[in-house]
Amino acid sequence: MSNSPQTTPARRVVFTGKQEVHLESFELEPLKDGEVLVQTHCSLMSTGTENIVFNRLFDADTHWDRWVKYPFYPGYSAVGTVQAVGSNVTSLQVGDRVASRTKHSSHSIVAADSCFKIPAGLSFEKAVWFALAKIAFLGAKVAQYQLGDSVLIIGAGPIGQMSLRWAHAAGAASILVADGLANRLSLAQSGGATSVISNSIEQAREQVLAANDDKLPRVVIDSTGNAVVFACAQSLAAKFGRVVVLGDTGQPCKQTLTGDVVTRGLTIVGAHDGHNTPEWNDRTIAGLFFSLATTGRFSLDGLNSHHFKPTECVEAYGTANRDRASTMGIVFNWSNS
Repeated sequence: MSNSPQTTPARRVVFTGKQEVHLESFELEPLKDGEVLVQTHCSLMSTGTENIVFNRLFDADTHWDRWVKYPFYPGYSAVGTVQAVGSNVTSLQVGDRVASRTKHSSHSIVAADSCFKIPAGLSFEKAVWFALAKIAFLGAKVAQYQLGDSVLIIGAGPIGQMSLRWAHAAGAASILVADGLANRLSLAQSGGATSVISNSIEQAREQVLAANDDKLPRVVIDSTGNAVVFACAQSLAAKFGRVVVLGDTGQPCKQTLTGDVVTRGLTIVGAHDGHNTPEWNDRTIAGLFFSLATTGRFSLDGLNSHHFKPTECVEAYGTANRDRASTMGIVFNWSNS
């Protein structure tokens, strides 16, 4: 057992201002009681959240505005190997492969009980999706899927991809996915979508009906955070249906209710990463995700579209901004970099 971190400086990605990103070195503190040192293998960019932060696409006095202060250290989905353990750590040992909700950094000191062991049969590159899968799971939880249910997921980006996979795992019979990008819809089909819609969501009503036995779906999940999409989502839910707001927009004042809420008795519910409960939280959801992914019930093939070295962080965020349509999983590779 060791409580002495490595002697070489660690590195991490930092935002120093709007659209300003750098890679900096930093010194690791000595391990405290109950902590472990994790050497990162790779970390996954949350393109929705991190683009909002990087570009400051949020209104004043929102929770985003209160959260984003400089220097800001992005990232919350990393996987790696335990390199050292502090005193009184019995759940982990050096060499264990773990996931943790830590930043884009080469090394992290983490409370041992905040690390989740990765099964031997699951690669780092697939396991790194655990945090986005957790967020989408919370959307599935409030959606209250039933066996044989009908679900429309608007937006087939990273969160939408995770969302449709939970619907598939939960036994939904009709899983419709709407997005304007063909490459995203192909990934949606491989993940369990029963029908995909490439039309603009504002003009997709007839396609939704045709794909769902001439009925509107009971559950509509908006994973985009787009105000126009939110209005359309309400118009596409069945009478007494549920609309789940899963995309956390930086400009909530633009999202408005339509007359569908009253005339058709809709339930609108939000889901957020912080909505943990004793039963469902970072640890328990990660465990379920790892189990389903290891057994093949939660397909992750092909989701990592771009890999960057940490030294390429400027290009990584540039790609996320310029080429959003071609990106899915943007991964920082920290090993041997």
